[in-house]
Amino acid sequence: MFNDWFTIGPLTIHGYGVMIAIGILLAFWLAEKLAKKYALDAEKIDSFILWILVWGWGCSKLTYCLTVFDQFLKDPWTVLGSGGWVVYGGILGGVLGAYIWCRWHKWDFMRYFNILIPCVALAQAVGRIGCFCAGCCGGIETSAWYGVSFPAASLAWTTAKIIPTQLISAGGDFLIFIITYLILTKSKHPDDTAGWYLMLYSIGRFFIEFIRGDLIRGQIGIFSTSQFIAIFVFLLGAYLIWRRQNKEEKAKEEK
Repeated sequence: MFNDWFTIGPLTIHGYGVMIAIGILLAFWLAEKLAKKYALDAEKIDSFILWILVWGWGCSKLTYCLTVFDQFLKDPWTVLGSGGWVVYGGILGGVLGAYIWCRWHKWDFMRYFNILIPCVALAQAVGRIGCFCAGCCGGIETSAWYGVSFPAASLAWTTAKIIPTQLISAGGDFLIFIITYLILTKSKHPDDTAGWYLMLYSIGRFFIEFIRGDLIRGQIGIFSTSQFIAIFVFLLGAYLIWRRQNKEEKAKEEK
């Protein structure tokens, strides 16, 4: 909505880029704090996060290319250079990158996953505000008071009033950050943090897809690409929690 913040000579500062950068910096800051608190390898944590970001960025763009594959075949450089991304691709790519790093450095993947996943939710929340600035990822048209109109030069799919799904997503991501941070730091089962993140994010993303208005996101049967992925990500999160509970029950039986 207010993407072009100010211009210095040939350089224009965009709200989308600023908010993405703030989200990443906050994730770095929180990751360093959690690494020290939980005795992770704090010296390598910045390199670890940077590695994850590269994997997340690459897989997010790759997933987007798959959702617009026909367009990609016609003009691959335009698609690669566009502002198109798929958040789920970024999440799954980041997790894959983290797993590879942990195997490489002989780290306990699940321990790092559980401790650092609130950082992901925090970065996503701030990043979605950037989406609102740019106008991308908007909702369906509405005549309600909360509808927002984006200028023609924005990335919004229409100039009509639409539901600001970007802000709804940001609010949901902030809530997921708070919940996962409390599970990690205050609950009896901090090892469930990653599982809860996967389930909560999947639920939120599945339902918000019903009010998204930008239709160039791919379709698998009756579901959008993100809804289809959300089903399996939710099941993965539920499995992680079930596995932890099952291990504890078996340990009690052995005693």
